Amino acid sequence: MSHVHHDHDHDHHHHESAPVEGSWRDEQDDRPLSVARRRFLAGVGLAAGAAAVTPGVAAADHGHDVERPRNPWGGGDRWFAGDHHIHTKYSPDAQYEVATQVANARKYGLDWMVITDHGGVAHQKFSIDQTTPDIEQARRSNRDILVYQGLEWNIPGAEHATVFLPPGRETVNILKAFEAAYDGGILSTPVAQGGKGLITRSTSADGEPYALAALRYLDAQVLAGRTEVALMFANHPARRGVDSPHELRGWRDAAPQVAVGMEGAPGHQAAGIPEAAGGRGDARGYYEASPGPDSFPGYNPTAAENPYRTYGGFDWMTAKLGGLWDSLLAEGKPWWVTATSDSHQNFGDTFVPGSQDHARTGSRGAPTDSGVRQVYGDYWPGFYSSTLVGARSKSYVDIMRGLQAGKVVAVHGRLIDGLDLRVRALSEGDNRGVSIGGRTFVRRGGDVEVTIDVTLAGGPNFNGAIPKLAKVDLIAGPVTGPAADRDTLAAPGTKLVKTFEVGARQRGRIRFTHVFRGVDGPFYLRLRGSDGNRLTSEGGPVMDVVGDADPWSDLWFHANPVFVDII
Repeated sequence: MSHVHHDHDHDHHHHESAPVEGSWRDEQDDRPLSVARRRFLAGVGLAAGAAAVTPGVAAADHGHDVERPRNPWGGGDRWFAGDHHIHTKYSPDAQYEVATQVANARKYGLDWMVITDHGGVAHQKFSIDQTTPDIEQARRSNRDILVYQGLEWNIPGAEHATVFLPPGRETVNILKAFEAAYDGGILSTPVAQGGKGLITRSTSADGEPYALAALRYLDAQVLAGRTEVALMFANHPARRGVDSPHELRGWRDAAPQVAVGMEGAPGHQAAGIPEAAGGRGDARGYYEASPGPDSFPGYNPTAAENPYRTYGGFDWMTAKLGGLWDSLLAEGKPWWVTATSDSHQNFGDTFVPGSQDHARTGSRGAPTDSGVRQVYGDYWPGFYSSTLVGARSKSYVDIMRGLQAGKVVAVHGRLIDGLDLRVRALSEGDNRGVSIGGRTFVRRGGDVEVTIDVTLAGGPNFNGAIPKLAKVDLIAGPVTGPAADRDTLAAPGTKLVKTFEVGARQRGRIRFTHVFRGVDGPFYLRLRGSDGNRLTSEGGPVMDVVGDADPWSDLWFHANPVFVDII
């Protein structure tokens, strides 16, 4: 990078047998489960790469809620695992009861979750009023997990997004009004069929102004005091190529406290498991599309690079070094990434959808047990993907504030058990610094120290293996200001600054440091890590192969950035 000099790296390795500060897992155990959750796994065993789960069966009693460890550089924040993209029988293509999804999310270690059934005419007319009491009952029955009510919004002119609010007197009214006025499915449905018929198709460009108006509407609800916070994350943004770069920038700029990020890693991670291994033999994440009439023309698939595929299970926009995510960060504005399950129908399950007509009732009815293992492409919430959020407390608003502030790490397959980052200006005598999602400053010509503490996985993931982190990459790029071309999708100044290798025998907690010397311009930095099983010659993720992408053999994490300004 031309704007800084970087040198002076150190790797410090601490071998610890006890749980360590910085892990978001339960402190009383060295595995991804509490004692009660361990009893569950011991009882059912692990088969075919997935735990046998019976929908509708409540999770074991968790006992007392353990104290979560603090990020030492995060101002007292603790890590909480969650998932903002989960479907139920109130979606036309999903099948589970709300209670079943919540019970399994608890079982697999989540602290918070969002129910996000698909928007549209039937959902707006029927489903919300049925979902609301189910969520309220789930909250009463599961006091140790936060259950948000949300919506998978058909973004007018684009793909889908999670929209959600904390529980409140006006939450359901806001969601109803939002969906009725701004859901792309309703806006593209003829009036005779219960829609509005105002745009050509839900993904056509004539819907773009409605998307901006929708986000401003949510922002206005916060400003009016009807809700404390409202958030939107764009889901599977590169899947069909209809989320153009200017739309992403437009959403962010229209309501920067609402539109805060995107799924860095989509759900449906089991879809790429080969048929010979009992899988669907499909594309990982169901990323199998080609350019269509509404796709952005700059997303050009080639033999070497295809934006319509995942890379190590992550969306191309996130996975590509110096790609679209980096081009957004290079403007110096926040845009965060997450990882979700997008759970519709889950791998290894024997249940099949109910027979109820969703279009007429807003529900598919209760699922039934076929007694036969179905070939599905999703995982239960928490089973594979986790969005780890730094928050001051396990409360609805605090978790959302953490997401809003970008205190987020997206992790697959328990690749790591903890990650603490500190960025501080040495020349300013800053002893504390800032952590993930933060912003700090340095005088021109000063030095910036980066300290990375990684807690390696202390036990098996839900595939029954202990994942091995092979490396951590420090990535950085100059902040160059707002893009002159709002369809810019590359940041050529972004570079891989340093790769820290992790020895195969290392255990416990390890520390890496790096110093950016003589900083002469604003920049941002971010982290990613890998198990090292599938890497390009440059050390990046390899494009996933359709029909042959075992998610457990290609694990990554991505941490959100820190910005460094010049004073």
